[in-house]
Amino acid sequence: MRSTFNVLFYIKRNEPKKDGRVVIMVRITINGIRSQFSSKLLVQPEQWDSKNERVKGQVAEARNLNRLLENIGSSLNVHYNKFMSIDGHVIPERLRNIFLGLEEQEQTIILYFDKYNDQYKLKVGTTSTHRTYTRYLLTRERLAEFMKQRYNLSDMPINEITVSFVDEFYLYIRNNTECNHNSSLKFLQRFRTILYFAKNNGLSFTDPFGSFRFRYDKVNRGYLDQDELDILYTKKFPSARLAQVRDIFIFSCYTGLAYIDIFELTEDKIRKAFDGHLWIMTKRQKTDVNTNVRLLDIPLAILEKYKGKQKNGKVLPVISNQKINDYLEEIADICGIGKKITFHLARHTFASTVALGNDVPMESIQSMLGHANIKTTQIYAHLIDRKLSRDMDKMAKAVNNRNPEVNAAEIKSRMLKVLVSKKKMFWP
Repeated sequence: MRSTFNVLFYIKRNEPKKDGRVVIMVRITINGIRSQFSSKLLVQPEQWDSKNERVKGQVAEARNLNRLLENIGSSLNVHYNKFMSIDGHVIPERLRNIFLGLEEQEQTIILYFDKYNDQYKLKVGTTSTHRTYTRYLLTRERLAEFMKQRYNLSDMPINEITVSFVDEFYLYIRNNTECNHNSSLKFLQRFRTILYFAKNNGLSFTDPFGSFRFRYDKVNRGYLDQDELDILYTKKFPSARLAQVRDIFIFSCYTGLAYIDIFELTEDKIRKAFDGHLWIMTKRQKTDVNTNVRLLDIPLAILEKYKGKQKNGKVLPVISNQKINDYLEEIADICGIGKKITFHLARHTFASTVALGNDVPMESIQSMLGHANIKTTQIYAHLIDRKLSRDMDKMAKAVNNRNPEVNAAEIKSRMLKVLVSKKKMFWP
């Protein structure tokens, strides 16, 4: 049964001030239990309308007092609905204390989310990327939308977030955005980071992620084979815009560099190594791991094409990642490549076609991709058909060139010689 809730305004006639005005009081009643407090608003007794619980008249002072009374009533209603939706009950004294600021400020999820994002923003450009920062901003936005839709709240105390809350937030992301299972889990992962941030700042609460398991679906992101790479590289495009995007994409296919690392690539990161060849020697923005990649002829030709045309020492004319991906769709159509091409596909192509396809060991691919863990590299380095065919050829030569009959005869001959030798030892 829903509790009865009422807010009443009345004046304290028996305690007038020197100028004759009296205090307007506020009384909260929930299920017959009362709690009252002063609104700190004053009014002349004859101006008070007891029936309507408002100040009489249309003068500015009366309208202002009535507006303040409306705000008090609205604020108390908001707090009441909040506690009822979360706890299912609330006592009048707590509503009074919250309104008067007598209760300690609650530690809410949005409050900590904003604190975390403010701190994260300071690290952008040094130990963090702007792209990751925007993802935390988006997660905060999605969380606020969810709480508004599900609980009609703009914020929520962290210690009131439950396992059900986490499950419902996941379903909200899946059902109300275009995110798949893995992307939805990323939102939950960032949400959990905020809870850990709050706990590390001294807040005590039961972790709603305690029994939650992040089980990601395996995704085959694909790659371009050598024929598709050659078609893309040699294609003559009608516009310089498409040719430029193609060049940057091909550069990534033959170096394995991610978008942000190519965007930040400057002349000082290209050096001649001990072997006399030019290498890209840099650190990955995402992981801060060293990555060294020798420049092959194709990426060298691309660098030469744009040499001296960029500002701030940068070597390639890289536009926004979103724009590049839009143009890559157009490029794929023009080239007749029936695959969804995104810029990140270039790293998979480098690992699978360019490196693994030419028998580069997995450990070397890991180093060139700048991965801290070889398991990450194994996701990128797909086993391509051509390499599989070459490996099978090696195995076939070893297996097919053996003659089982000849080999068996040789084994029997060796066994017979051993047996004869043993007999001579015992019976000379």
